Amino acid sequence: MIVRHPQQPDWGLGQVQSRIGDRITVNFEHQGKVVIDGRFVLLEPVFGAI
Repeated sequence: MIVRHPQQPDWGLGQVQSRIGDRITVNFEHQGKVVIDGRFVLLEPVFGAI
């Protein structure tokens, strides 16, 4: 799934790598791999990308 981080638009698009519980690992174009706590950040899905 392709997503955006709503508070970090400069990170660009990210591809979800895995989700274990509330921990979501996303590989962003301009930030690299980031582990996000899904309890506090609602990632925005991007449809029609890539």
